[in-house]
Amino acid sequence: MNLPRIGVNLPYLDPYAGPDAVVAVAQATERLGFHAVSASDRLLIPTGPHWNNDAGLPESHAWDSLEMLTWAAAHTRRIRVTTGILNSIFQPPIILARRLATLDRLSGGRLDVGIGQGGGTRLPPFYIPEEFIAAGVPASRRGAGFVEHIAAMRACWAADPVEFAGEHYRIPLSMVGPKPCAGTIPLFIGAITRHTIERAARIGDGFITTAVDWDAIRVHLRWYRAAGGTGTVVVNVIPARHPLSPTAFTEAVLRELDRAAAVGVDEVHIALQLLSSPPEQQVELLEALATELDLPTP
Repeated sequence: MNLPRIGVNLPYLDPYAGPDAVVAVAQATERLGFHAVSASDRLLIPTGPHWNNDAGLPESHAWDSLEMLTWAAAHTRRIRVTTGILNSIFQPPIILARRLATLDRLSGGRLDVGIGQGGGTRLPPFYIPEEFIAAGVPASRRGAGFVEHIAAMRACWAADPVEFAGEHYRIPLSMVGPKPCAGTIPLFIGAITRHTIERAARIGDGFITTAVDWDAIRVHLRWYRAAGGTGTVVVNVIPARHPLSPTAFTEAVLRELDRAAAVGVDEVHIALQLLSSPPEQQVELLEALATELDLPTP
């Protein structure tokens, strides 16, 4: 059985986030032969009485994903850098398009972008209202506004002059740069309902999700492929939420890789940051896993 490509979540959550931790994990990921590093978006964690955290989000502060990935890219040469997931509609499309293109150029074209439109819960409404309030973006911007946001970003990456006129976003006829290395940037769209998964198949370069239930992932991939999705399927996996020995960690990840391969996943990203282990211990876990997988080193 061919295993998926393997990425590693950077330590972007307190208390172990920081410049030295990012460099240590990113350089180990590259040295050991893994495919990518990734970081996700989280503006805030509500503290109101209605908040029940049904998705089990960590309560630690999350550092900004693009800055973390830029720092990782600056200290590596080969591995891909991936957002998984960046909540794109919290920023105007021209601003986010320029930030992403800048990171893509700085990294030498190594950027993949997983994007979503909120998220943070497994139950309706499938987003955290407080994040939209804090970002100054109406929650009604989800859906059609998210689709338009993607179109506006891609317009910014196309040849100058750029012009875009939509219901939610307008870009007057202008010169916009920088442009991505390959003329565009792969966009893997996060989704958990049938409607959003089928939309990802139509407008995305891939589909990105989190493996909470592998039976559900199997169904979601079937929906994605049936809707015409031919792009990259990326799944974030959570081998554990507490520190593990190198042996136990390796065994847990291998089980997840086997499940991912069985359902046809292209790329797996390991949620290493959830183990609440200092970076040197995270590197030890990756070394044990790489030894067991016998990964080819650069």
